[in-house]
Parts: sequence; structure tokens; C-alpha cells
Amino acid sequence: MIFIAVRFPVRPEYRDEWLDRVADFTAATRAEPGNLFFEGSVDTADPNRFVLLEAFASSEAGVEHVNSAHFKAAMAWMPDVVAETPEIINVETEGQGWSRMAEIAPRN
Repeated sequence: MIFIAVRFPVRPEYRDEWLDRVADFTAATRAEPGNLFFEGSVDTADPNRFVLLEAFASSEAGVEHVNSAHFKAAMAWMPDVVAETPEIINVETEGQGWSRMAEIAPRN
């Protein structure tokens, strides 16, 4: 599995538009056959920074993603909206998605 975490620092004037702007990109990525998950959130330390967690079943699926029309379209407009270059972690790891956390479970 290819696991990717990206922090997008968004210009304050675009903060309220970010989720609408990435909606089509999110839907198209989630529909890719090799996509395992694609989840975004607001950084609790900085409301102008959005965090994306995504995973692809294989490196080939990751290559297909970055070569997709929706990826290229997003990369065309994002430089106008980000405040600085996003930070990324991109690693290959075992498994095909989320595992259960061993340290905590619901009480009965």
C-alpha cells in the first residue's frame, strides 16, 4: 500500500472555499479502482491548513492517480490557493488499509 499524508496551507481568503474546490477531485479520486481511502480534515493547530490522508493499493495505482485528468486539473488551480508549498509524507507499507488500534477499545 502507498500511504500519503499532505498538509495544505491555504491562503486565508480561500479557507472557506477549500472543501468546495476539492470536492470534485475528492470524489474522482475515491472512485479510482486503486484508491483505498481519501480523507481530509482541518488541522486543529491551524484552521488555514488542511490535512489529507490517502492510500492506494499499489505503486501502479499511485502512478495512475497522478496521471489522471482530475489530478492534473487540481494541480493547475492549487498553486493559486495555497499559501506555501504543501508538506508530504509518501511511504510504501504493508497492508491494504486501516488496522485496529491495540491500545483502546470501547467499554462494554
